[in-house]
Amino acid sequence: MTNVYGPLQVFGLPSRSGVVVKAAMLIVAVLFCVSGPVGMAVAQDEAMDEFADIAGPGEEAAPPVDNAAAGPADGGGGAPAGGGAAAGGGDASPPPSDSLLSWVLDSLGYTYLIIFLLLSVTLVSLFVMNMLAARRETLCPNELIESFEEKLNAKQFQEAYDMARTDESVLGQVLSAGLAKISRGYNKAIEGMQEVGEEESMKLEHRLSYMALIGNLSPMIGLFGTVQGMIASFRVIATSPQTPKPAQLAEGISTALFTTLVGLAVAIPAIAAYNILRNRVSRLLLEVGVQSENLMSRFEDIQPGGGAQ
Repeated sequence: MTNVYGPLQVFGLPSRSGVVVKAAMLIVAVLFCVSGPVGMAVAQDEAMDEFADIAGPGEEAAPPVDNAAAGPADGGGGAPAGGGAAAGGGDASPPPSDSLLSWVLDSLGYTYLIIFLLLSVTLVSLFVMNMLAARRETLCPNELIESFEEKLNAKQFQEAYDMARTDESVLGQVLSAGLAKISRGYNKAIEGMQEVGEEESMKLEHRLSYMALIGNLSPMIGLFGTVQGMIASFRVIATSPQTPKPAQLAEGISTALFTTLVGLAVAIPAIAAYNILRNRVSRLLLEVGVQSENLMSRFEDIQPGGGAQ
C-alpha cells in the first residue's frame, strides 16, 4: 500500500494524527480572519437595534458623541450650545410679550383709533370752551351789576347804556337791549331783554349740545365695533376646516371688547360734563334774568313816548 502521507513528511509535517490537528488549527485561523470583520459589523448592527428600541418607535437613536472631541469645542465640559439653559430644565426665559398699549392699538385698528381720537380731541376742546363760557364773569359779573346800579342811581343813563353795550357778558347785552328800547315803554324794554336773553341762551345750549352728541354717538360706535368683532370671530369658526385656535378667535373678541370700552370711556365723561355745565349755565342765565329785571324795575312807570306816569 502506498503511503499517502509521504509527501507531508518531506515538508517536515508529522504523520497522520499530527496532520489532523494542524489542519484543524489552519481552518480555525482562516475562519477567524474571515469572520472577524463580519462579526464586528453584525455586533454593531445589533447594538444599533438595541439603541433604536430604547429610543422608542418612530424615533431615531442619537449617534454616539465623542466627549473627548466635543469637549474643547463646547467650552470644556460637553455642555450644549446655548449656555446649558435647555439642559437646566426650563430655566430659559419666555419670549417677551407685546405691551398692553400695542395690544389695544392692534385690537382697535386704525379706523376706530382715528374715530375715537377725533371724538376725544373734540370733546376736550368743547369742554374747555364751555367751561370758559359758563363762568360768572362771562354770564353775570358782579362788577357790572354794581357799576350799572351806580350809574342808574346817579341818573347817568347814557353812561350806563355805553357801559352795558361795551361789556361782553350776557348780562351786559341784555341790559343794553333793554335801555335801547326803554323810550318805547317798559314792556317793550322787557321784551327786548327777553329776546336777547333767549338768543344768548340758545347759543350756549347749541354749543353744549355737541358734547351731548359725542356722549350719545361714542357708545354707538363702540357697539358697532362690538358687532363687527363678534361677526369676525364667528366667521373664523364657520370657515375653518378644523377647530380654530383660541388666538384666532381672540382677535375678533378683543376688537369687540376694546371698541366698547373706549366708546364708553369717551361717552361717560362727555355726558357727565354736559349735564354739569348745562345746569350751571341754566342757573347763571336765570340769575341774569332776575338781575336784569331788578335793575330795570325803576323804569317800570315809563310809558311809550318817554314820559313817566
